[in-house]
Amino acid sequence: MAHTEWKDAPGLPDFSLLKRLARDQLIFLLEQQHEVDKLYKVELKPIVSSSDQLCFLIRPRIQTVKWISDLVNADKVAGRFRRYKIIFTPQKFYACETVLEEQGVYGDVTTDEWNFYILPLDDDILSLELPEFFRDNFLEGDQRWVTTAGSALRLLQSVYGSFSKVYGIGRCAKMVYESWRELMEDGEQRTRQPEFAKVFLVDRDVDFVTPLCSQVVYEGLVDDLFRIKCGSVEFGPDVTSSDKSIKVMLNSQDKVFSEIRNEHFSNVFGFLSQKAKNLQTAYDKRRGMDIQQMKAFVADELKGLKQEHRLLSLHIGASESMMKKKTKQDFQELLKTEHSLLEGFEIRECITYIEEHINRQVSMIDSLRLLCLLSITENGLLSKDYRSLKAQYLQSYGIEHLLTFANLRQLGLLEEQQAGETLTVMESKVGKLVNDKTVGKLTDAFSSLAKKSNFRALSKRLALVPKSGEEYDLRVPRDMAYVFSGAYIPLSCKLIEQVLERDGWTGMEEVTRMLNGQEFAVTARSKTDAQRIVLVMFLGGCTFSEISALRFLGKERGTYYVKQME
Repeated sequence: MAHTEWKDAPGLPDFSLLKRLARDQLIFLLEQQHEVDKLYKVELKPIVSSSDQLCFLIRPRIQTVKWISDLVNADKVAGRFRRYKIIFTPQKFYACETVLEEQGVYGDVTTDEWNFYILPLDDDILSLELPEFFRDNFLEGDQRWVTTAGSALRLLQSVYGSFSKVYGIGRCAKMVYESWRELMEDGEQRTRQPEFAKVFLVDRDVDFVTPLCSQVVYEGLVDDLFRIKCGSVEFGPDVTSSDKSIKVMLNSQDKVFSEIRNEHFSNVFGFLSQKAKNLQTAYDKRRGMDIQQMKAFVADELKGLKQEHRLLSLHIGASESMMKKKTKQDFQELLKTEHSLLEGFEIRECITYIEEHINRQVSMIDSLRLLCLLSITENGLLSKDYRSLKAQYLQSYGIEHLLTFANLRQLGLLEEQQAGETLTVMESKVGKLVNDKTVGKLTDAFSSLAKKSNFRALSKRLALVPKSGEEYDLRVPRDMAYVFSGAYIPLSCKLIEQVLERDGWTGMEEVTRMLNGQEFAVTARSKTDAQRIVLVMFLGGCTFSEISALRFLGKERGTYYVKQME
């Protein structure tokens, strides 16, 4: 589905430029480090090396800086003199330099920055590779990565031209925009033909529902089961049908993967089966060939066919592994429960399923996801449900998860309803017909189904959940809901679609109010004939389901969406 050609499709920018810029800067920084005898992976343990100089390329993390300080101090105690250099990437922070000073090694170490802000993972995916961004910003309130994100935008603008318009929603998005604007005012302005038309910044906490839902597109399932890191995945013996694991790059260069990555998993086996038949037909062409034809076949086709056969075998193996794990009754029941929560039906049955899921210890993470999804879609849990489910979870998985519940509560992912929070529009209407005392005696079951919920209101306002009972053909999807089996359109992607259609937030005042505001739309320059390429920056990470949804939207609208995630 990704990169399907359509009439007058815009060409994507050449993101290899970013790699070359980063490589050249690193070479420049390392020019003084000659005679490198060995590379060490930072593992926070003693280094055994006879070299008289050590160069560390690290993230600006306090723990790592303390480890380096300990190494320097250990050398001092041993009477050994070495030169030490720390290269921070993507930038160094004052806190790291403070640690060096506190540990008494500031004068022994030289520091520098490698401004590797953006890693291109594919033709339309960029990443800052900052897994700590979400926790630091949204949980700890540490805003140090805001400048990093702003610097990434400045880099993109300096290389690929200025943006015509910037949209955003969320507190962090607003700060990133301000940071980028200040950097552009201070830096040198270059004029060149722009390659991006618009930029959309969105905070992860604007839409928590989407990442809590089980992924069912192929790339999402690969990530859930095998974990995609920096654009690659390691397939184990159960996939490779050997005693070895294989690391594979997952991008558009893999012709098999590029055709199934955005497909709903129910369609993947049919495609792979047909691909295998086509490949066999291509091999069978060898029969009856004369010498010259065979030479041409070997020179022009055989290598490509062998590579395609290897990749096809891997993806068939991965699909079989998924089928074993995901077609079990447990997974089908999990999806059914998620869909019920999204639709707001049979909530009491959903709670019963979650209790069984916890008590059977099916999956610690999935149990937490279900609890959070229940909380967000129902605007918090009733006190008796919250306390009961929390107690059962701690009993099943350990008392140490008290901190987990505290963190989730602080993030707004798993909350207990406070007194007076259960009145809803429905109850308000009832209140017009009966007195307050009668309303107060509404049953828990009624409250569970009818209480105030921003998600419910947003879902209705933006038509996020298709009407139940409608037939949905996953082979020919009609909208972005296909990424969740036709049950739900990702809120983040729906916002992007609506804002770009309206060229702003006008007419969406009710929606932004329910999302706590912080929306903005700024014209950065006069409108030009910039290509139809939109940069979407997720602050705090995004899912492969959202990436697939935006690819679908781009195909429908004749627009490319370049996704940038932390």
